[in-house]
Amino acid sequence: MPAILRTPDDLLARVPDFPFKPKYRKYDGLRLAHIDEGKGPPVVFIHGEPTWSFVWRKVIPPVRDAGYRCIAPDLPGFGRSDKPIDIEWYTYDRHTDSVATLFSELKLRDATIVVHDWGGPIGLRVAVEQPDVVGRMVVLDTGLFTGYQKMTDAWLAFRELAQRSEDLPISFLIRAGCKVPLAPSVISAYERPFPNPASKAGARAFPLILPTTPQMTGAATGQYVLDKLGTDPRPKLIIWGEGDPILPLESGWRFARAIGAEVDHVIRGVGHYLQEDAGAQIGRLISGWLKRNAPAKR
Repeated sequence: MPAILRTPDDLLARVPDFPFKPKYRKYDGLRLAHIDEGKGPPVVFIHGEPTWSFVWRKVIPPVRDAGYRCIAPDLPGFGRSDKPIDIEWYTYDRHTDSVATLFSELKLRDATIVVHDWGGPIGLRVAVEQPDVVGRMVVLDTGLFTGYQKMTDAWLAFRELAQRSEDLPISFLIRAGCKVPLAPSVISAYERPFPNPASKAGARAFPLILPTTPQMTGAATGQYVLDKLGTDPRPKLIIWGEGDPILPLESGWRFARAIGAEVDHVIRGVGHYLQEDAGAQIGRLISGWLKRNAPAKR
């Protein structure tokens, strides 16, 4: 087991508009965090790079208040979860397994997953490999990576930055992905989980493990998940940010068609982190869609 860094709890005890209390579980020698709010059919929100469950703070309340149980994990290496400092520890398989075990330990069935950025390859793979645990999918600015996908110049520049910089500039990445100016306290909430360069191994790893050729590790798995979703009858809601520089709207339409769906809502005036730019609006769209595609009540 590699050396692990645990962000001090007091660093994340008081962040703006995030009153949700963490819950903890053990995974592969790590303490992993998640929030679990509300009662009703489960909705699981899976964040991406380099965010944590904090990114869902505006989206969750409309969904929770509509009668759903909202669960948002911090992936290994992010947020309140433990952070192995060896960049080689982080793999697509490990991240997927960490989310799959969350479903198992919480005994979730027929859940709705809401995925963004790297949460997409992880959550959608869980949906394909364990179809009994996921009944519906909500997709925000993400994709499945097969090695054939065309990456933007903005993403390639980001990958180069992650490869050469041990001290990844978290605030720069968040600001670059938003259209609405963020308060200093919000920027701080994204930086606090990473108190030193060693703690950023997980954030640096994500762009490096994304397959850019079909021969790379994870590409065949991404293709498998994409092929399966192309004929999958489960309801899918796709919401995209109009001004996303990392995954432009054109790529959203290509991905939607590849999984047998369409882009249902284009959110104007937002960037890649559309939860920041239009979180409450997205929460209302999700809760309204869930009412029309209602999970079975328990």
